Amino acid sequence: MPDLKITSTVNNVDYSVYSDPEIFKKEQERIFRGPVWSYVGLAAEVPEANSYKSTHIGETPVVLCRGEDGAMHVWVNRCVHKGALVCRNSRGKAESGTFVCVYHQWAYDATGALRSVPYRRGVGGKGGMPDSFDIKNQRMTPLRVDTIGDMVFATFREDATELRDFLGNAMCSAIERIMIHPIKVIGSVGQRIKGNWKLYAENSRDSYHGGLLHLFYTTFGIWRPSQKSVGEIDEKFGFHNSFQVHKPSDDDSGAKHQTEASRDPGAVNLKDSRLLEIWPDMGDDITISIQSIFPSVVLQQIGNALATRQMVVRNNDEFDLIWTYFGFEQDSDEMLRQRMRSINMVGPAGYVSLEDGEATEICQEGVKGPDGHSQILMDLDNSTNPTIPMGLDENAVRGFWRGYLHLMEDGAKS
Repeated sequence: MPDLKITSTVNNVDYSVYSDPEIFKKEQERIFRGPVWSYVGLAAEVPEANSYKSTHIGETPVVLCRGEDGAMHVWVNRCVHKGALVCRNSRGKAESGTFVCVYHQWAYDATGALRSVPYRRGVGGKGGMPDSFDIKNQRMTPLRVDTIGDMVFATFREDATELRDFLGNAMCSAIERIMIHPIKVIGSVGQRIKGNWKLYAENSRDSYHGGLLHLFYTTFGIWRPSQKSVGEIDEKFGFHNSFQVHKPSDDDSGAKHQTEASRDPGAVNLKDSRLLEIWPDMGDDITISIQSIFPSVVLQQIGNALATRQMVVRNNDEFDLIWTYFGFEQDSDEMLRQRMRSINMVGPAGYVSLEDGEATEICQEGVKGPDGHSQILMDLDNSTNPTIPMGLDENAVRGFWRGYLHLMEDGAKS
């Protein structure tokens, strides 16, 4: 594995970490199937008994399912007979209460336990499974499951720390700040990004690019570096973080400040200015919240647009980004329409999200080949946790690499 050098002021990350197949293989073992909690979905996405969502943890296909008792279950989407996918749709409901493999009709319940096998005892005393076969001992591999707010996480490892300990107090508080009411899913979209998953994990932690790449922010005054903001990194490894931007006060002299990267606000106008409205939602003055949870999910609030972004890893240089938009069950029709307007800012074609996929892909293309050996992460003011204000350092990106290294190197020894 390449040496990922980390010092107190500058991180040097060897480019091969984004393309080396052996590193990718090791990530599957030590991160995605390691002592890590991975996000698998919102509980509101599986609202009824036997409803399910198919997804992945790393390369491994898994299913999130609600049981008859309302409990959340996650199991590997792999029939114990031939290894076929049992749930082939992205979402659905097992109306019969059983999940049936289409290949040989082996049937499972919502916990992943095997319930029936055709011709298990043969016909007329001939054929069937061997006498040693015990249906009670057969099931699809179950994972440990826990939730924070409406977010459901799972881990392959019995020795993984509890979810709240894995996330830390600051990250749990950031989730619970948004998940203050019962969740209502609005919809979801996905995009295929031709880049290594770690490039996007960096991107979501990189506030440095916020007002430089996403000019919609500065053009329409949604965010400026002078605005009150804070970045916080989790207490343990630093691989989770959250950024929050506060609405400027009337006496904030920086509210009218335009950075050198800003366009003249008079040059571009919106036909529907309601897009920029922010209706009272969380009971505070935070207008933007971007929370990156290791290894593969972002929880965001941009105005009234609430969403999760889940990375589904396909291979070493490709992943799907699944955006799930939500509101609250108590939302009025007017608030729902406002959320729908705000969603135009986020997602694959969002006014402040469109560029991230492209940035990931041009980095993946740029780091190929032997020329150039590492990226350098900035640290302009040598800030520590929390980082204030946003955009002036890359402490959160360095935190990602510190946690990543712990799992890939030190964590493998424990």
